[in-house]
Amino acid sequence: MPPLLAPIIASAGLGALIGLIRQWRDQNSRKNPDVDMGGIRTYTFWAILGAVSALASRDYAPWTLPVLLLVVSAHQIVMRWKTHDETSPGGTSFAATLLTIMIGALIAWEQTESGVVLAALTMVVLGSKKPVHEWTDRFTAADIRATLQFVAVTGVILPLVPDRDMGPYGGFNPFSTWLMVVLISGLGFASYVAMRIIGERAGIVVSSLLGGLASSTATTLAFSRRSKEDPDRSAHYALALSIASGVMLPRVLVVVGLVNRELALGLVLPFALMSIPPILHGLWFWLRRPDAPENSDALAIQNPLKLTTAIKFAALYAVFAFIVEAASQHNLQDSLLPLSFVSGLTNMEAISLSMANHENGASGELAVQAIVIAAVANSISKIAIAVFAGDKRLRPPALLSLGATAAIGGAAAFLL
Repeated sequence: MPPLLAPIIASAGLGALIGLIRQWRDQNSRKNPDVDMGGIRTYTFWAILGAVSALASRDYAPWTLPVLLLVVSAHQIVMRWKTHDETSPGGTSFAATLLTIMIGALIAWEQTESGVVLAALTMVVLGSKKPVHEWTDRFTAADIRATLQFVAVTGVILPLVPDRDMGPYGGFNPFSTWLMVVLISGLGFASYVAMRIIGERAGIVVSSLLGGLASSTATTLAFSRRSKEDPDRSAHYALALSIASGVMLPRVLVVVGLVNRELALGLVLPFALMSIPPILHGLWFWLRRPDAPENSDALAIQNPLKLTTAIKFAALYAVFAFIVEAASQHNLQDSLLPLSFVSGLTNMEAISLSMANHENGASGELAVQAIVIAAVANSISKIAIAVFAGDKRLRPPALLSLGATAAIGGAAAFLL
């Protein structure tokens, strides 16, 4: 095969795939069929032109590709000016055209992997117009504000905080503290976004899974309150509590593993044992096969990412990090276990990450024990929520599942 033929064929194939997605999208959404915004043939030509121009620029006339880009840009502008209505080519068409030309150029320059990845991304973006619009339609002003706050937490504040140990015992590192905020906030925010995407189509099981990832305590409170509003479905809401509590364990395991792999490995066995009651609850529920409720309204869980929430978590994490370091230097490690229990009643991640980030502040065995005790306390707090906020029919199955989880965790903390 002639050396120039392979890049031309590869470019034509990628251009045709992009054109296929674009033509399919236009045929399903265009109001004016007489306006041709390009399809398989057009984008195949764009890619071939990109490859040929790149080869010519490399070997013969360096100005060939820049001139092509200018001519194509002028063509797109003229097309927009001639029609200038809602059916005329817009920014997406302009960007897709130039990207297709550059994909052909990358293939000609033997950057095949980059060209294929760029083509795949272009096809995904072109084909996702409708689902993206449906997704953004579900967002509220509060969701947009929280998204901007997430950008501030990650992209604005994090690079500005100093990365050095401060304070007594060197127990406070601003960068490390805020990095933990980014980690926890990002996981909760991603789960919340997933819930918003699914919306009212989510059943109780899916809602409890995603809600448990976003905030297992908030999910427990939401389903407990719902059991009072709809007591006939208390068995389903009890399962949701159990699932949300069970999901908290792998969530903490993943978060700890990102910071301290050895500590996460030590948590695998006790957390696996604590996961048995939620699993058995789910199997029992499935074997009984009670009448499944219709998909209910989306869970009333607020966006977990707020600047005030982030600041509170940062303060809590910094306090626990300082205490862990101080306890280490004064040989007061035994005081970490009561601290872990108190922390777990309200927040699992702060004490878990404090232990993971201060591996010198506590032995591996003590750190595992402290995190497991925090998980036990967290299960106890969920029992209290179910008892005081839920319907009386919610309490027996919730007490059995969450109580068994707490009991197994307590035994695992001191026997393993």
